[in-house]
Amino acid sequence: MRPMPDTPGASVEPAAAPTSKTAPLSSTSGAAPVSPLLAAWALALLLGLQPIATDLYLPGLPMLTREFGASMAAAMQTMAALILAFGLAQLVWGPVADRIGRRPVLLLGLTLFGAATLGCALVPNIEALVALRALQGAGVAAAVVCARAMLRDLYEPLDGARVMSIALTGLGFIALVGPPLGGAITALWGWRASFVASALCAVAVLTFIARAIPETLARKNVDATRIAPLLRNWRRIAAHPSFQAWAALIAATYGGLFTLLAGSAFVYMDVLGLSAAAYGLALASCSLAYITGTFFCRRWMARHGLARGVAIGARFTLAGGVAIVVLALLGVHSIWAVLLPQWLYCFGHGIHQPVGQSAVVGPFPQHAGAASALAGFVLSAVAFGVGLWLGQALDGTVMPLALGVGFWAVLTSAVAWGLVPRAERRTRAESIGPA
Repeated sequence: MRPMPDTPGASVEPAAAPTSKTAPLSSTSGAAPVSPLLAAWALALLLGLQPIATDLYLPGLPMLTREFGASMAAAMQTMAALILAFGLAQLVWGPVADRIGRRPVLLLGLTLFGAATLGCALVPNIEALVALRALQGAGVAAAVVCARAMLRDLYEPLDGARVMSIALTGLGFIALVGPPLGGAITALWGWRASFVASALCAVAVLTFIARAIPETLARKNVDATRIAPLLRNWRRIAAHPSFQAWAALIAATYGGLFTLLAGSAFVYMDVLGLSAAAYGLALASCSLAYITGTFFCRRWMARHGLARGVAIGARFTLAGGVAIVVLALLGVHSIWAVLLPQWLYCFGHGIHQPVGQSAVVGPFPQHAGAASALAGFVLSAVAFGVGLWLGQALDGTVMPLALGVGFWAVLTSAVAWGLVPRAERRTRAESIGPA
């Protein structure tokens, strides 16, 4: 791999073809060695803070709305504030992590998340809760940006995808237990207790990172936070075909997942008549489908490589999207007509997300923080847009949910079968060209 200069306006060069051996890059880059298992644990915990920030408190949302006498629109702002802050803060944390290192940003972000979460348990009104949720989003953004950047510090994209798939298996288990745990905590001690539990999780993750994870950035980029070079680097990153392809993949597959998460409660409970407990089990089954996808992801990456692996995953994604739309159009409005396609989609998501999260920063070893931030901002913008659309589209039927999932399934498959292979061919051609 040709090193990228750390001078202002340095060009963004493509990564070399991925290696087949799972080995830290410390042997060539000088990054601190971290075992794949330890790296996977760290990634799972850091990425898991985002579902912890949402899943534990969601069961208490109606309760806190009643306590504050707030409207449902005001209550929904507690989600919007977190999403917006999460997306925007990544644009700040990414360059800062390239400038001063991953550990300082991680420790600061985790501290901010923990303090803001504890503050959420003490708020006197809904307005204060919205403000503190924004601070939560900013803290989580630091964890997610640094997690992706650390992965690029340590591993080539193919090896990174394998480590990420292990991490996202752990993330799947966090998503599996989050909603029922939040419901139990809320039922026993009220909605404020769910934030106390989230704060304790933040303290545990902060302690683990502080004790177990060294600095992984081998060479700091002193120009990373200068506005002019930063804008030039973002422009070059955004123009890189590999970034465009992988960022589009993770944004599209997450768009469908967020459609399911944001709209499924209404469809399952209000349209199809499930109880809250049964709805929780339905979500848990989808988490299991996602976890299964991450296991297959590791096998298919080793056997087929990145592009071919996501192409195979797109078959399941498209099957789920087409099935839910066709069944809805045929008037089959049953639980299984939604749940079975949702399993297929979540299985495909368990393949696309680990690969995409690793590959999107692959060509930018010296600007991994900036690339991670830009990709995260795109993903958050998509999620925010989906939430706005669902707020207007939900109409008491399954059709909005079905059409939304179908749209994102088609888009994800088009990216996996079109943009990704073209970008990979171009990257390989550039990597073996003249130095």
